[in-house]
Amino acid sequence: MINAFNNNYKQGDKFTDKIIRLKNEINGADAIIIGAGAGLSTSAGYEYSGDRFKKYFLDFSGKYGFQDAYAGGFYPYSTPEETWAFWSRYIFINRYMCIPKPDVYTDLLNLVKDKDYFVITTNVDHCFQRSGFDKNRLFYTQGDYGLFQCSEPCHRKTYVNDETVRKMVISQGYSIKGDILEPPSSENGEIAWDHLKMTIPSDLVPFCPVCGKPMSMNLRSDGTFVEDEGWHEAAGRYGDYLASHGIKSFGYFTSDSDAELFREYNGKILFWELGVGFNTPGIIKYPFWKMTKDSNNSFYACINMDEEYIPNEISDRSVYLNGDIGEIIKRLGSIE
Repeated sequence: MINAFNNNYKQGDKFTDKIIRLKNEINGADAIIIGAGAGLSTSAGYEYSGDRFKKYFLDFSGKYGFQDAYAGGFYPYSTPEETWAFWSRYIFINRYMCIPKPDVYTDLLNLVKDKDYFVITTNVDHCFQRSGFDKNRLFYTQGDYGLFQCSEPCHRKTYVNDETVRKMVISQGYSIKGDILEPPSSENGEIAWDHLKMTIPSDLVPFCPVCGKPMSMNLRSDGTFVEDEGWHEAAGRYGDYLASHGIKSFGYFTSDSDAELFREYNGKILFWELGVGFNTPGIIKYPFWKMTKDSNNSFYACINMDEEYIPNEISDRSVYLNGDIGEIIKRLGSIE
C-alpha cells in the first residue's frame, strides 16, 4: 500500500494550468476509469441540510431535533409506519426526483462519451444511469436507494421500490408533479405542514415476500447488505474491464477462467477520482493509487473539496484540483 504523501503538490502550479493538464490527459487517454464518491452528488445539488432539508423534513426535525436528513435516516423511530414515512420522502427526493443540478453529470458524460470508459461509484442515487451513462459501464458498489431487500436477509434478491415509495409519499399528503415531490400549500403559498402526515398506512409497510420479515433498504451499512445478481454482474464487468486493460491489482471476476482475460495493454489509462473521501478509501481511492503506481502508462487525477493528498510514488503522474466538481468539469468542457 502506498503510504507516503506529498502535500505540497500544488506549490508553483497555477489552477488553470492544472485544468489544462487534466484536459490533455482526458484527450490523450485510451481508457478512462472514473471513481465517484459523495462529493460528486453534493456538487450536483444533493444537500442533506439547509433549505432542501427544511422543505421535506421540517416536521420530523421539529419533533425529533435532528438538523439534517442524514441524521434522520439513523433515528430509531418507534413504528415502521413512521420509519417508512421518513424514508419514502428521503428515497423519492434522492432517487426518483429530477437531479437538482443535472449539468454536472451531463457535462461529465460529454467529456467521456466517446472514450473507452468505466465508472465505479459508492453513490446510491443512480445519477449516472439517469443521466445517460451506459448501464453496462457502471458499478454501484454500495447499493441503490431504488431497491428494497429482506432485512434478515433470507435470500439474495432485491426489489424495485418505485411504485411503493410513490404510494407512501402520496399517503402522507404529498403530490407528485412530473418528477417533483410537492408538499401541500396554504393560502399564503407556504407549506401546509398541518396537512401532512408523518406516518404511512400499515398496509404499505414492506415485508419480505419469502420469510415475512421487514424489508430494508439495499444500502451497505453492515453484514446484511444483499449483493444480488445485478450487483455481481456489474462487479464482473468491472473486473473484466480491468483485466482487458492489463490491470491485475484489483478486480471482481465472473469466472475461474478470467485469468485468460489479462493481456498486454499498451494504451494510456486515466484514473479519474471525483469527490471520493476517506470514509471508504479501500473501494476507490487506495486501489486507484495502487493501480496508477503499477501501471506505468497511466495518470491519476482527483477533483475534491478536501485537503490535497498525492502519494509521492505517483506525484509526477498526477494532478489534484481543489474546488467544486461541477464548475471544474464545465471548465474542462470549454477547453478545445
